[in-house]
Amino acid sequence: MSQEREMITGIDVPIYLQYKFTAGTAPARFLSQVKKGVLTGQRCPGCGNVYCPPRGSCAACGLPTEEEVVLSDKATVQSFTIVAIPIPNNPIQPPYIIANLVPDGSNLSFIHLMSECVNEEVHIGQRVQALWKSEEEWDYAMDNIRYFKPIDEADVPVERIGHMPVTGWED
Repeated sequence: MSQEREMITGIDVPIYLQYKFTAGTAPARFLSQVKKGVLTGQRCPGCGNVYCPPRGSCAACGLPTEEEVVLSDKATVQSFTIVAIPIPNNPIQPPYIIANLVPDGSNLSFIHLMSECVNEEVHIGQRVQALWKSEEEWDYAMDNIRYFKPIDEADVPVERIGHMPVTGWED
């Protein structure tokens, strides 16, 4: 008896994963400050690098970082991408910009959304500042910052990004 079979090439199987994240000491202190509307980092006692968000130790030296450094909510664009493909369940519709931003006084970048900009005009070295949610909405999360927007300040030369002293990048 001959039976015709249809080849199965794929199936939809919804998977739901739930994670419980416990912040370590350094991230917990950082998030406690973010809940107050303050960005902080930690300085390495060896090389002087400032990590934001702090990791608890220096990736370059391996030394524990404990010295808290209060940072500005201004930053410099280190790199960016224009997202053109919609992400399922994301309320932000493309095109939009995700950027690696180096906060003033820090040596390393974090990723955040940029807005209030012409996407094609965003560039490396551009100066930006955080636009915070209203204080009543603040929680222990980086999304207390809605996004970063360009500000009217001179660009930071590419070779200086991440090598700025805590007091600012100007000489």
